[in-house]
Amino acid sequence: MSFQIKNCNRFSSSGKMTQDVEMKEQQVPAAPSNSVSSTVPSVLQHLKEIAALIETGAYSREVRRILRAIRLTIALRRKLNASVISSFLSFTLASGSEAHSRLVSYLPKEDEHDMEVDTASSGSQATVKHSHEIEIYCYLLVLIFLIDQKKYNEAKSCSSASIARLKNLNRRTVDVLASRLYFYYSLSYELTESLSEIRGNLLALHRVATLRHDELGQETLLNLLLRNYLHYNLYDQAEKLRSKAPRFEAHSNQQFCRYLFYLGKIRTIQLEYTDAKESLLQAARKAPVAALGFRVQCNKWAIIVRLLLGEIPERTVFMQKGMENALKPYFDLTNAVRIGDLDLFKTVAEKFSTTFTSDRTNNLIVRLRHNVIRTGLRNISISYSRISLADVATKLRLDSPNPIADAESIVSKAIRDGAIDAMLDHANGWMVSKETGDIYSTNEPQMAFNSRIAFCLNMHNEAVRALRFPPNSHKEKESAEKRRERQQQEQELAQCIAEEDDDEF
Repeated sequence: MSFQIKNCNRFSSSGKMTQDVEMKEQQVPAAPSNSVSSTVPSVLQHLKEIAALIETGAYSREVRRILRAIRLTIALRRKLNASVISSFLSFTLASGSEAHSRLVSYLPKEDEHDMEVDTASSGSQATVKHSHEIEIYCYLLVLIFLIDQKKYNEAKSCSSASIARLKNLNRRTVDVLASRLYFYYSLSYELTESLSEIRGNLLALHRVATLRHDELGQETLLNLLLRNYLHYNLYDQAEKLRSKAPRFEAHSNQQFCRYLFYLGKIRTIQLEYTDAKESLLQAARKAPVAALGFRVQCNKWAIIVRLLLGEIPERTVFMQKGMENALKPYFDLTNAVRIGDLDLFKTVAEKFSTTFTSDRTNNLIVRLRHNVIRTGLRNISISYSRISLADVATKLRLDSPNPIADAESIVSKAIRDGAIDAMLDHANGWMVSKETGDIYSTNEPQMAFNSRIAFCLNMHNEAVRALRFPPNSHKEKESAEKRRERQQQEQELAQCIAEEDDDEF
């Protein structure tokens, strides 16, 4: 009995001790919220780190560091506000300098209390002596903020001032920042519907970039000029500029995608459908996954070009993730062309006329009427060995004053182009179809396989050319510190690409 009591006392004391321990753990005061928040870097601190990264890249002439700074800035753009940018400008630029006064004047006035807190936090550190790269970066930061806040008139003035400042700088480390400024310079004028005003400036900037061997700037400015011309339907001028501009290996995948898209649009208007199809499909494949709007536009034009070539796009093209609603009008249009129903084609064209007009594909859809008639005629040729021209006109639903004569003209043209294998009996007014032969006895399978093999080989060659190797990797081994830095940069790059908005397109 005593043994049981002792055990019970031991258990009770142990239970009391565990309770005391739990109570002591619960009584430990929690850290204040300020200490937790202080461990998380603020947006201003991130901007200061980006500025230090740009300074390092400018000093060591490493463009990749400045590229990394731009990617980090794009990831921060949703968190920017006027007080943070004002504090950053006070930290990086001299308070009495012309650049600081001009950039601060573009920012909207925030609450004075917020301004005092931010300036107090940044005043503990001395203002760094800014370089040209930092000054251009400040212009870029303010310009991005103004466009995100939809202050387009202020963005227009800021972009003009930044371009005027850029004309006096000839540094290779500024070229990366300059290419981004060119893009937002054109975007600010496009948003204010005054894109034609800067065409002369863009041409002058492209000429200067060519003389300075700034290939990234040439690439960006060429795309901006093509966009400028195509915005006003100046396709001939765009083709003349494109054909005479110097070409070189692409430095930016985004700029190369834009160039392929504009080239595809020019080729489509010039009736070079085969080249247009190749350019548009390549642009859609190379575009980043986040650039949904750009890929939708590429697919819209590619669908119409394939229809003009007599091809019917696969259903999977219209079922791509995030594109179903945007491609619904083109799906109905493709269905009308596939069936060869002229009435259904007219109904779809009238129903979605506003969509086609906003996409600037209305003129191309007018060209599709002939393809609809040809598809219907091909179906008739397969179904009937002999049919009168009057029945052909009825089945095609031709609404002309003399449908039989029009049907005869359409049939004769289709026979001449090789769309159908038939012959005309003018005496009796018949269309006589010939027997279909074995397609495998012709060269068409060989041509199809040849095109597929050429595409695979071209993709393999591009993948090999895109491989990058560190310099002198075969001579010296990579240290652990350099490996960690490289892996960190690769992770940041992958994260920035995943979070990047499609407004770049």
